Amino acid sequence: MSDPSRPRGPRIIAVANQKGGVGKTTTTINLGAALAERGQKVMIVDLDPQGNASTGLGIDVDDREFTTYELLLEDIDLGQVIQPTRSENLTIIPATVDLSSADIELISNEKRSFLLHDALRQTAMDRYDLDYVLIDCPPSLNLLTVNAMVAAHSVLVPLQSEFFALEGLSQLMLTIREVRQSANPNLRIEGVVLTMFDARNNLSGQVEKDARDNLGDLVFKTLIPRNVRLSEAPSYSMSVLDYDPQSRGAEAYRALATELMKNQALVAA
Repeated sequence: MSDPSRPRGPRIIAVANQKGGVGKTTTTINLGAALAERGQKVMIVDLDPQGNASTGLGIDVDDREFTTYELLLEDIDLGQVIQPTRSENLTIIPATVDLSSADIELISNEKRSFLLHDALRQTAMDRYDLDYVLIDCPPSLNLLTVNAMVAAHSVLVPLQSEFFALEGLSQLMLTIREVRQSANPNLRIEGVVLTMFDARNNLSGQVEKDARDNLGDLVFKTLIPRNVRLSEAPSYSMSVLDYDPQSRGAEAYRALATELMKNQALVAA
């Protein structure tokens, strides 16, 4: 029997963790590229005022006339904000620093938590025939992140393989629970993916053990390694799959995409 919470249209996944530097944007870009490489039609929504996902996929600041800011606050048509990337099957709604003021401007809006939800359910979405929407969240549990969780079907949590990695995760889980209770009862945790993993480092192994002991099957089997190509790719405005297709980083994100799609098939069964 199929899951009643399974979405029609694209699967919308918020990539979230309130800690900075854990690999959110890296995961959003490269998971998106890996899914696109497998023939999935993917759109990335850059919801971080730093706009790193946009830069990392080659969208020049001068070319960001319409962004997630306009999408949230000006009721703009999707066709005006979606931009192609150099990767086939991968598009993006870019962001600029303008988004940093959105939290304040949203406060007075009665539908402040549902603006992204409604924007991503415009009838115009149908013409893009998307399989996945990945939302790159800011490194905080603010109103933008809440918008992402209300809009999403699930939350993917990148977790850096370092000391104190699990600290703060309880606050994220609490926010997810609050969103479930107040606005999005079908929101589920897609999983936790360990990033910047160094197999030569005992600490990485200990973090993996702690994560699996505490979170069980929520932790993806795929580990994202600490890899210089992953760090270099954004400076060339490319995903690591385009920058160095044979690198360990590229192979890891391909494996993550495969695991994600397999999990989706199990949920849908």
